[in-house]
Amino acid sequence: MDQNNAPTTETKRAPRSQRLRFGIAAAVVAAAAVGGTVTAFAVNNTDGQSATTTSAAGAKATGAGAEGPLSTKKSEIVDANGKKVVLTGVNWFGFETGTYAPHGLWTRNWESMLDQMAKQGFNTMRLPYSNEMFKSSAKPNGIDWHKNPDLKGLTPQQIMDKIVKGATDRGIRVILDQHRPDQYGQSELWYSQSLTEKQWLDDWVKLAKRYKNNDRVIGADLHNEPRGQATWGDGNPKTDWQLAATKAGNAIHKVNKDWLIFVEGTDRHKNEQFWWGGDLQGVKKHPVKLKEPNKVVYSAHDYGPGVYNQNWFMAKDFPKNMPAIWEKHWAYIKKQNIAPLLMGEFGGKKTAGKSSEAVWQNTLMDYLKKHQISYTYWTWNPDSGDTGGVLKNDWKTIDQNKMKMLSKYQTPLLEAKKGK
Repeated sequence: MDQNNAPTTETKRAPRSQRLRFGIAAAVVAAAAVGGTVTAFAVNNTDGQSATTTSAAGAKATGAGAEGPLSTKKSEIVDANGKKVVLTGVNWFGFETGTYAPHGLWTRNWESMLDQMAKQGFNTMRLPYSNEMFKSSAKPNGIDWHKNPDLKGLTPQQIMDKIVKGATDRGIRVILDQHRPDQYGQSELWYSQSLTEKQWLDDWVKLAKRYKNNDRVIGADLHNEPRGQATWGDGNPKTDWQLAATKAGNAIHKVNKDWLIFVEGTDRHKNEQFWWGGDLQGVKKHPVKLKEPNKVVYSAHDYGPGVYNQNWFMAKDFPKNMPAIWEKHWAYIKKQNIAPLLMGEFGGKKTAGKSSEAVWQNTLMDYLKKHQISYTYWTWNPDSGDTGGVLKNDWKTIDQNKMKMLSKYQTPLLEAKKGK
């Protein structure tokens, strides 16, 4: 591997229930395409990036669903014909960082990246972004223009258009994820010092309009990992995430009734702490009810000891204790037929062997499969400081141990469009 092309990463372990991820994620990446060589310079930030294969050209099959908008029926996501759809996907981050583009394009072509993603059998891509990328001052960088000549001169939004179309052409459904207000880090609430609630809503409405005619863009993950000040169901308009999610979902549906609305949890229930975005106990008494029925999917994030060594990983009955913990915080929603679930983020560096992290990941994957819970794995990128990725550090080689685990539970892609 060309060391000049290697991003630097750093991982910081945060206090219990606080997940701070470091790496290239919010970096300002300077790329100089001279003779096809790209050099990436990274600075640290406070968020990071946190088999058997199925052919992209394969025919529709069980789990893929039909074309057209998705909706919900009790605990299932269903297609326009009422057929069950299970999302088994991956995250590809970068738009939310200072590159204003997916990471890895400093070393390879964006279409080859999507070809490889489809070949590995991922039928869904969760695509994080920051609201800052929509500003005129946001200039894409960290891209080898020799390898990606068709991206040169485009705005971040226009590059997103390319990535979205490229993914959906290959049979990969897309979930858009408001990951940060700006390149510098996540925010506890859906608004911040650099982002008003109005702008957050306006940006979602614009995206819902922009991708309305592509029914493989299936919905909005409204805000990544609410935590800290965020509450659920207490009626305070400044902090109540359930109220804000309802407002955003209704605003989106005024311009695009087809989208699913993905609502993450908070980091606590009453005085009990959990993972950022991972606690959905508040749904019991205060579900998100939209004017457009059957469109809410709840999304949890859950991590292993490689991110933070929670007490339950050290229990004598680990990993047998894990299902009860998951069912308390998020899985009851699926088991009790309340609504569908998406495990929007989970991951870790070790998936093989007897380490607690590998045992945890495989136990969770088996649990998701048993209960037919959708997921988007964190992450495709190798430059996630505390989890690594499906790709190894050369941005080309597949981590076979991870794919061996993930391939245990994958449902087919949609049929690729002609030419793909």
